[in-house]
Amino acid sequence: MPDAPILLSAFTMATVSHLNYGLWRHPDDQTHRYTDISYWVELAQFLEKSGFDCVFIADALGMIDVYGGSADASLRHGVQSPLIDPLLLVSAMAAATDRLGFGVTLSTTYEFPYIAARKFSTLDHLTHGRIGWNIVTSQQESAARNLGLDQQIPHDERYARAEEFMEVVYKLWQNSWEDDAVVRRTGPDGESVYTVPEKVHPIRHEGRYFRVPDGHVSAPSPQRVPLLLQAGASSSGSDFAARHAEVIFVVGAGARGVRDNVRRIRAKAEGFGRDPRSLKFLTAVAIVTGENDEEALDKLCEYQRYYDPTASIVHYASMTGVDWAATASDAVLHYRTTQASQSVLKQFDPEVSGRTWTLSEAANPKDGFGRATTFVGGPKTVADALEAWLSDTETDGINLIQLINPASYADFARYVMPELRARGRLRASDATTLRARIFPEHGSSRPRSDHPAARHAR
Repeated sequence: MPDAPILLSAFTMATVSHLNYGLWRHPDDQTHRYTDISYWVELAQFLEKSGFDCVFIADALGMIDVYGGSADASLRHGVQSPLIDPLLLVSAMAAATDRLGFGVTLSTTYEFPYIAARKFSTLDHLTHGRIGWNIVTSQQESAARNLGLDQQIPHDERYARAEEFMEVVYKLWQNSWEDDAVVRRTGPDGESVYTVPEKVHPIRHEGRYFRVPDGHVSAPSPQRVPLLLQAGASSSGSDFAARHAEVIFVVGAGARGVRDNVRRIRAKAEGFGRDPRSLKFLTAVAIVTGENDEEALDKLCEYQRYYDPTASIVHYASMTGVDWAATASDAVLHYRTTQASQSVLKQFDPEVSGRTWTLSEAANPKDGFGRATTFVGGPKTVADALEAWLSDTETDGINLIQLINPASYADFARYVMPELRARGRLRASDATTLRARIFPEHGSSRPRSDHPAARHAR
C-alpha cells in the first residue's frame, strides 16, 4: 500500500560492530559501550521517544572464522567480535520503556523448544507483550563445533528440525494452559487454589527430533506467542518463513531482487493457507542525512574514511561459508552450495540477479557501507528515496542500520522522521503489545486464525 505507515525498526547487535564495518573507530561512535547496561537502556529510551516500532537485535553463535580459516581477521577488524547474549538485555530495556518492541534472535538448532518457550513466555510477561522472536537456524561451523556436534547439521535438515521445533513451542504456548487456569482464589472454608490443575494440560509431543510429554512450565503471557520474525530466503528458508513468520527480513540484489523474494514468499504463504497480505517485509537500510544534501554528503565522506572494506568481506565469508581471503576483488560471484546462508550468495548469481557481480561490487559497493542499500541526503531527498524503495521492493519498512551509534538514529529521527510524519507515513499507535502495534488491522495480540500457531489454540 503506497500510503501505509512505514514499519521502523532499529537494527543492532550486542557487539562492538554489526554491519558498520570499521566505523567503531569513529570518535563519535558509542558502540564500544555494548557491555554497559546503561548503553542499552539509553538506546531503548531514545528509540521509543523518537517513534520507532521496535529494536531488532541480531545474534550469532560461534566465532567468525571462515575468512583465512581462523578467527584472527574478525577479532582484529572487530567483525561481530566480541559478542554478548542479547536476550539478557531485554528486561532492563523494557523496564525503561512502555511501547518499544524487542525482536531478539534465538537459534532453533542449539536450543531446546521447552526451554525456548519458557524464555519467551518470561520476556513476554516482563515486557507486557512487547517481545518478538527472530527465528534462525544458525550458519556457522564454529557454533556446531563448540555446541556438541562434530560438524554443522546440513542446511535443509536444520529447517526440518526447526519445523518440529515450532510445532512443540506452539503446543506449549497455545495448547497447554487454558486462559482461566490461574484463579488465585482463597475460599471461605480455607481451601486455596492458585492454578486449577485440570486446566493445565500435557502436550504429549513425540517427534523425530523432540520428545516433550508434559505441559508448559509458564502461565500464558500477553501475546502467548511472541511476534515471529525470520530472514530465510533459500528454498527451505522461504518455505519456513511463508509458514511461520509474521515479519520477514528480506534480502536481494537491488530492488528487483528484493521484490522477487517478497512475491515468492507471499505466493508460498498463500499456498500454505495464509493470507499473503498478512506478512510484512523489512530490508536493511543505511541512511546518512543532515539538514540538507550538502551536509549529508560531507558526513558520508567523513564516515567513509573509517569504513573497513576487508571487514565487510570477512563478514561475507562467515555468512556464505566461503573463504574469500584468496579471491580477487574483481572475481565474478557465482552460486555454490554451502551449509551456511545460501541466499546471501545466491542473490548475486547472474541467473538470479540478471547481471554479473564482482566480489568488490557485492561486498563493498561504491558510496555505500557493505551490502546494505544506502540513502544519502537531506530530509526530502531521503524520504523520497525511501518511499521509492518501499514501493519498488513492495516492502513495508526498514531495519535501520547504525553506522555511528547513536548518531545515525538521532540524525534519522531529527531530519527524516518529521518529513515522513508530514507525509502521513509514520504510525501513531497506543497498542500495548508488539503484535497489535505492527498489525493494528488484526485487532488482537495473538496470532491470526490462518497462522499455524492458531491450530494449536484451545
